[in-house]
Amino acid sequence: MTSRGGALCGLRVVEAGHIISGPFCGHLFADHGADVIKVEPPVAGDGMRQWGGQYKGVGLYWPVIARGKKSVTLDLRQAAGQQAFRDLAATADVVIENFRPGTFERWNLGWDDLHAVNPDLVLVRITGYGQTGPARDKAGFGVIGEAMSGFRHLSGEPGRPPVRVGISIGDALAGTQGFVGALLALLAPRAGRPRGQVVDVALYEAMWMYMESVLPEYDKLGTVRQPTGPTLPGVAPSNVYPTGDGQWAVIGANQDTVFTRLAVALDRPEWSEPGSGYTSHVERGQRQEQLDAEIAAITITLPAAELVDRLDAAGVPAGLIYTAADIAGDAHFAAREMIVRVPDATLGGEDLAMPGVVPKLSGTPGQVSCGSPLLGEHNDDVWRPVIGDRRLAELTAAGVI
Repeated sequence: MTSRGGALCGLRVVEAGHIISGPFCGHLFADHGADVIKVEPPVAGDGMRQWGGQYKGVGLYWPVIARGKKSVTLDLRQAAGQQAFRDLAATADVVIENFRPGTFERWNLGWDDLHAVNPDLVLVRITGYGQTGPARDKAGFGVIGEAMSGFRHLSGEPGRPPVRVGISIGDALAGTQGFVGALLALLAPRAGRPRGQVVDVALYEAMWMYMESVLPEYDKLGTVRQPTGPTLPGVAPSNVYPTGDGQWAVIGANQDTVFTRLAVALDRPEWSEPGSGYTSHVERGQRQEQLDAEIAAITITLPAAELVDRLDAAGVPAGLIYTAADIAGDAHFAAREMIVRVPDATLGGEDLAMPGVVPKLSGTPGQVSCGSPLLGEHNDDVWRPVIGDRRLAELTAAGVI
């Protein structure tokens, strides 16, 4: 039997994050059933409300990253707001913040302050450079983390300026690591350790951990890996190839047995025969440019659908470079519930297509419970049990809430 509550049902998460990395962390909690309370500045709200293509005055990234959350307003720069936040944190399992180091401390919301009111609290802190080290106080965005990690150095074509991926990958990965770290902290009692602790995530480190063997290669070989465009040096064939109708197909056939199937599927069985120069992984890597050129000379003669169908039938990994339009019409995305339509209050109740929930759990699957909240939509529901009617009225009248 499956549960519609999600694996994290019963957890309360207070998200004091802004823009992407902190809110992305909260977004993952919400997708899997946690009660996520998003704390936003009064009047203006989170700047993410304006990110993405504009529709009805709403940035279309907001409904995705804020889905399933509750919104409350609070001015954390005022002492009364700070006290209200501490009262809310006392009811929480996790607090998420991604302000510059020292900001929460100036607001009397640092680890010592929050731990004092809730010893079991897990505090997720996402910053550019982490809570320690000589660079800790520097301002840092995801793009800087991408650069400092070496990721940007490897992005793009040889001899040309580095390029960025067209999404905020550094922020999203940092938010994901914050989510993972919080779950690990919540499990600490199973190892006989206290649950309450700080999860310290640096944007550059969240990117750095995915950089494969670039450091070992420098350490032992003295080589600095360089950008190689759509290929990986020595791994062939694994590239982007043109098709006869102007599309691009990705083919990955560098494994020996798969390459043999590719050779047959493209009517070039001689490629996998002894003496061809392509029979081993090493040989294909040494002749990568030549092999890619020979494959491209064939793929350019075939319509994209025919090429992919032929390779699918042969058991060769292949696919087209998809756009959002392709994804919206893809049967596999639909079958896997990777496109969901969610009514959204910020769009006047209109539904919006957005990515589904990842990962998929068989017993406690996540779900998009609702769309994104209006600014302060849940002030009464959240604040009244925490601070009482009188304080709620007072702080609202003073503009703190």
